[in-house]
Amino acid sequence: MSRISTLVVDDEPLARRGIRQLLEPHTTFEVAGECRNGRDAVRAIRTIKPTVVFLDVQMPGMSGFDVVREVGATDMPVVVFVTAYDAFAAKAFETHAIDYLVKPVTVRRFDAALARVHVVLRDRATLAFARRLQSMLGDVDAATAAARLAPERITVPTASGLVVVDVQEIDWIEADDYYAAIHARGRRLLLRESLASFEARLDPSRYVRVHRSAIVAVARITEMRATRPGGWVVVLRDGTHVPVSRRRKEEVEAVLSHR
Repeated sequence: MSRISTLVVDDEPLARRGIRQLLEPHTTFEVAGECRNGRDAVRAIRTIKPTVVFLDVQMPGMSGFDVVREVGATDMPVVVFVTAYDAFAAKAFETHAIDYLVKPVTVRRFDAALARVHVVLRDRATLAFARRLQSMLGDVDAATAAARLAPERITVPTASGLVVVDVQEIDWIEADDYYAAIHARGRRLLLRESLASFEARLDPSRYVRVHRSAIVAVARITEMRATRPGGWVVVLRDGTHVPVSRRRKEEVEAVLSHR
């Protein structure tokens, strides 16, 4: 029996290693390749032609959804999406019966995902899967467009009720486990939403992703400063230093030069 060719795509090395380790007991699957970004994933899918791909949703530059758009739903392998908690993404996957894994991935949930993959392959249901994938992308695109047109206010649940924050008052947003920590008006408010979800509905001319774990309001940045060989931070009006990743440096420079 031939083994099932599998591609692992995630920008985090530890996450890729975790998927490989979870796959090890399942000898019917063979890791044919790994990719750390969406562009490499598109090339690998077209050249390796894997049967299954574990695809991270939140990747800089080209998201997992962008990979599917670029390759085309009908030419995609069977996809198991991997994501940090994102309420909208989870709803989209569940609505269209597309499997997904939430980080950190548990053995039990991973094994259940593989069982579903086996069902799709056994029943030769890949065409039906492609149709569900295409339909899901339509929902994702519609929701993203609607979010960008929504009023620029965010409601944050707290222990005492709700806090309404005008988006223009946000200084920066940082990832905090499964939450996003919003820094605004001198307060730090926690909202159960991924940074990728925030990034999708914020104006890219006013907010820039400076690191995989931070989004900053461009108007709040006073300078971009080198901290060590190869290291950079942006300094905000209130003196906050937010690290800039190497892969985001050029993008941040471009945004700052055009403000």
